[in-house]
Amino acid sequence: MFTIIYENGFYKDLDRLPDADVERIMISVEDLANTPTPNGCKKLKSKSGVNIFRIRQGDYRVIYLIDRVAQRVNVLSVRHRKDVYKNIP
Repeated sequence: MFTIIYENGFYKDLDRLPDADVERIMISVEDLANTPTPNGCKKLKSKSGVNIFRIRQGDYRVIYLIDRVAQRVNVLSVRHRKDVYKNIP
């Protein structure tokens, strides 16, 4: 079982989304505690060499890191698919 850690940017991103989408996104994010790499997740290339993943929830993408040693999932952001890939570390 992994621990979910929400970064501050994630909460700011959620405030901008419609309530119906927020509910679906939160269910998907909470499921990461059991399965950090669910079907459909993608490993992204990053400039810093960190293993960054994304899951898709409708038109939105959730960006997160997996620390398998510490059993943690750090959820970084959730944004619309057209904007999400612009600021990946």
